[in-house]
Amino acid sequence: MDQSLPPGLYIVATPIGNLGDITSRAAQTLRGVDYILAEDKRVTAKLLAHVGAKAPMTAYHDHSDDNLREKILADLATKAVALVSDAGTPLISDPGYKLVRAARQAGHAIYTLPGPSAAIAALTLAGLPTDRFLFLGFLPPKSTARREALKEIANVRATLVLYESGPRLGACLADLHGVLGDRDAAVVREITKLHEETVSGALTELAERYAEAPPKGEIVIVVGPPPEPAEVSDEQLDKTLRELLQQLSPSRAAAEAATRLGVPRKRAYARALDLAGKA
Repeated sequence: MDQSLPPGLYIVATPIGNLGDITSRAAQTLRGVDYILAEDKRVTAKLLAHVGAKAPMTAYHDHSDDNLREKILADLATKAVALVSDAGTPLISDPGYKLVRAARQAGHAIYTLPGPSAAIAALTLAGLPTDRFLFLGFLPPKSTARREALKEIANVRATLVLYESGPRLGACLADLHGVLGDRDAAVVREITKLHEETVSGALTELAERYAEAPPKGEIVIVVGPPPEPAEVSDEQLDKTLRELLQQLSPSRAAAEAATRLGVPRKRAYARALDLAGKA
């Protein structure tokens, strides 16, 4: 070990591709802890070999049971324990928050060693607004559930960042377009690796590009915020609501109209009740 570290939990960000992105502090910490909690020990072993760390590893992931977490919590009183994910910053679309929460409740020291994150790196490459962004992680794999999840945030005035797999990329882009409209977007792939690629364009263009040609590697989708809403007249709102009320209840028609037109749901619901009462 490089040096004796105070006992506690060390949250260590690791490279998302290029091993040269490991920070000197992270490398020193991995060499100095008593043991390392790794999502996949085979993946982490390559990084440990790169930095010359010989600390033993324990597998810690979504399926780890409470008994293991209790053992780790007991160790934190006297040992320095590092938490790493396969790539990037732990807890960002990775397991670990339950351990951090329990460690904090138990009064153990917690240290974070910031570093690479695919979501932040993709934002810097996409060329889309970065003053406000919403990280969505992985959306549901099924189209119906994915569209419902997107409807919940369709009017959020922020750039959206999400992870996706190659085989689902085309379908996900099509659903993004179907729910959000034809916004500017970027598909960022294999960040910091040999075949790093950023493809920008409208969601329709990207959906068509990847419909029959799913790419390989780690993928981040970045979608620009919605355009500034135009003022919606009562006539426009009534027309949309009349169409929807032919098939939906007033509450559901109002919710759908609010999403489509970008108007407050309260306004849409009041108009829907009025129109339904006159029908």
